[in-house]
Amino acid sequence: MQRIRKGDEVIVIAGKDKGVKGIVTARTDDRHIVVEGVNVVKKCVRPNPMTGAEGGIVDKTLPIDQSNVMLVNPATGKGDRVGFKEVDGKKVRVFKSNGAVVGAKA
Repeated sequence: MQRIRKGDEVIVIAGKDKGVKGIVTARTDDRHIVVEGVNVVKKCVRPNPMTGAEGGIVDKTLPIDQSNVMLVNPATGKGDRVGFKEVDGKKVRVFKSNGAVVGAKA
């Protein structure tokens, strides 16, 4: 079970985008995630008439390592560590600071 999943709100704790909050849009592999608005680079793209793609300079969001982000605890608004606990026979993610279940409606 992964501590950080698609759709989670995270805050960047290291790197050039330190302090930026965003939503996880994808997981590229077991270590890297794509966060919207984080690690955006400019890429030169050549036009391709076969596919109808226009050329030019486009913004592209690259993946970052999951160790550089923390889940945002909605109760505090800060980054928090995540652990696992069994609740009603199901394994769930919980915040280490207050023990609240991740994603639970308060």
